[in-house]
Amino acid sequence: MEQKCSAVIIGVGPEQGLGATLAKYFAVKGLHVYIAGRSEDKLQQVADKIRQNGGSVTTVLADATVERDVAHLFNMARLDGCSVDIAAYNVDSNIPSPLLETDTETFTALWQQNCLGAFFFGKEAVNAMKDRHKGTLIFTGATASLRAKPPFTAFAAAKAGLRALAQGMAREFSPQGIHVIHAVIDGVIDGERAKNQFPDYVKAKGKDGLLQLDAIAETYWAVHKQHPSAWTHELDLRPFKEPF
Repeated sequence: MEQKCSAVIIGVGPEQGLGATLAKYFAVKGLHVYIAGRSEDKLQQVADKIRQNGGSVTTVLADATVERDVAHLFNMARLDGCSVDIAAYNVDSNIPSPLLETDTETFTALWQQNCLGAFFFGKEAVNAMKDRHKGTLIFTGATASLRAKPPFTAFAAAKAGLRALAQGMAREFSPQGIHVIHAVIDGVIDGERAKNQFPDYVKAKGKDGLLQLDAIAETYWAVHKQHPSAWTHELDLRPFKEPF
């Protein structure tokens, strides 16, 4: 009996957010989506929208920094008899803090959310994919993955660690047929989080100055569909107006 194809996405929050948009997009493409996050209400809102559009979805309450939660997430797909075709780590926790005001708790929390959780997730994803010698593992990075700028030094240290993790996994598991991708989101996403946290900045940027959620999802899907003779490991996405 052929396994049902699925996508596993952790870091699903508001409906107008990247995790939710990826889930909705992959569901439209025919994948059963497992969506995981820390808010049951938000997960249910996203799941309802996916079902309204004819997709299939399973919600899993999970904290990416808790290893057993991540293991349980992938175990759900295994018990359902689903192959994991795409796994996306979309946790992106950021706290602005000048270095001398950054306490150990803050630094550790940022590392756990942006890097350690990705380690848990990446291991489980590879274990789910390795027997089939195929699958796509995507890590969502940030501008800080490539350069540290105060007051986000702690965040950058974590995101740089995520990038190193993704690079090492790509080198180790690409020969086994697993496509590991690190996507640098170099700009602000036009979603609920940005509008709530820094509305003046969003307004100043204007629509063309922000990354559109559906456009990011389209790119993730396109990279997932690449022929293995021409795989992309790292790509950067930014609005055409964004300086770099």
